[in-house]
Amino acid sequence: MFGEHARSLVNLARLFVDNRDAAEDIVQESFIRLARSLHRIEDDDRAAAYLRSIVLNLARDHNRRGLLSLRHRMPANDLDPVGVDEQIADRDEHRRVLAALRGLPRRQRDCLALHYLLELSVPEMADTLGLSPNSVKTHLKRGLATLRIDVELTSIGEGRR
Repeated sequence: MFGEHARSLVNLARLFVDNRDAAEDIVQESFIRLARSLHRIEDDDRAAAYLRSIVLNLARDHNRRGLLSLRHRMPANDLDPVGVDEQIADRDEHRRVLAALRGLPRRQRDCLALHYLLELSVPEMADTLGLSPNSVKTHLKRGLATLRIDVELTSIGEGRR
């Protein structure tokens, strides 16, 4: 299960936290919590949905408490080259979209992340978030509309179009 889901879950967590190491720690903790709770999961097919919901909750908790520990801070004199993920994160367009996404209400942000990053179907998202499929569709539609407006306004404000 780790081999199948870890990479996409790290990418999911990266939408919510600024540091790749923190995102990897969140995913690792999610697998640990899943392992501890496997006996309570009656349907094995729900394990992936449960794992995704753990990642979302831990990422939210991380940001809520400002849990960027010292081990996630890069030393000022770090000579390691910047990774591909960090180069992408530095691009203006990416930062604007990420900021707009993070500014969305929780359910809209979660639905957009699960749909566009993990490419989950509406029923899979509903299962992960404990919502009805119609609620998921509503959150997706509203989130996209708000995200589109926020990104366009930011682009206009910065003199881009």
